[in-house]
Amino acid sequence: MVIEGEFGSKPLLTAPLSLEGEESNSSYRAPNILQRILSLLNTVRPGSDLTRLQLPPIFNIPKSQLQCYGESVYCISSDMLSKCNNEKSPLNRFISVVAWSISTLRPLAFGVAPYNPILGETHHVSRGSLNVFLEQVSHHPPVAALHATDETENIELLWCHSPVAKFNGSRIETEVHGKRVLKLIDKNETYTMNSPKLVIKFLPLPGVDWLGNVRIQCQENGFEAELCYRGVTFLPRASMHRSIRGKIFSSSSLETIYEISGHWDSIVSIKDVSNGKTTVIYNASEAISRLQTPIVKDAKAISPSESTAVWAEVGRNIIQKNWEKATEAKTDIEERQRELSKERQSAHEDWVPKHFTVSYSKENGWDCLPKHKFVTPAPIICTP
Repeated sequence: MVIEGEFGSKPLLTAPLSLEGEESNSSYRAPNILQRILSLLNTVRPGSDLTRLQLPPIFNIPKSQLQCYGESVYCISSDMLSKCNNEKSPLNRFISVVAWSISTLRPLAFGVAPYNPILGETHHVSRGSLNVFLEQVSHHPPVAALHATDETENIELLWCHSPVAKFNGSRIETEVHGKRVLKLIDKNETYTMNSPKLVIKFLPLPGVDWLGNVRIQCQENGFEAELCYRGVTFLPRASMHRSIRGKIFSSSSLETIYEISGHWDSIVSIKDVSNGKTTVIYNASEAISRLQTPIVKDAKAISPSESTAVWAEVGRNIIQKNWEKATEAKTDIEERQRELSKERQSAHEDWVPKHFTVSYSKENGWDCLPKHKFVTPAPIICTP
């Protein structure tokens, strides 16, 4: 049995990721790039499955992957999620959902990564009337579930993410399996979408990018969008860097209504194909700059499984660049997880997620359904 609170301590709240790929308003800076590259290349081999790789703290930013997933929903300057529900026409709501989907991407710094969440780890944060809850429902393979509800706006979010990373010699490609669902309850509209791939390139120039195709669909209003995230393949080209191209079209006639173009880390626009009019639908500097660090509203209500408590000691030592103590603290957490896994195996017990019902099939992949209809207000809050 998992003993809750064994690693819980005073939470460490860190600044959200900025457009520069590191924490905004933070003293944390990633260590030397060359040192990290050489260390990583000596650790893994081409074709390696990286889901079981445990990185030393020098490779970590001081936050969990669960926090990164959550931040993409609750850390935003403009209230783009509410706009999805408040637009009057189905087409304008669909456009707003496309813009919101783009806003969930965050740049990452090269050579560093968040912690791999432990089994049963949770993250619970509120922003206004939006309450966001995440749980790590599987460790091997890694699967994270997100449930968010806004009773004021009648919005519900359901995500089920299972990242699968492969090392291919000059790059690491992480496919994010699973789907994202956005429900506008009072409009009776359900939007489904997938995620692009996270690609870490070592050659010819080191870098991190989101690449690949995303499809957004809403059966109720009959619209779809196809987005293609592109990046630099060999020689640096400003026109390709973090660029996005796509279209919004009718599901029934397949007729293109809008063409999408721009850069997901700056400006994205749509062009009405009927009249050539261009409209900006997303401005990254307005949406994800000047973000505030979440704060603890009720320390007594924080769960021992909360990400900011589980990894607090590791994170504090990373920020102080005390690598020996950070390694020791991280090793303690990982070793205890191995012991708990062996105990469950010996007792013939399966791990059962506390907050989600989880299933898997070859046809549909992972599915994570929340056990509660609404997410309660969190002891950690994020302000606009």
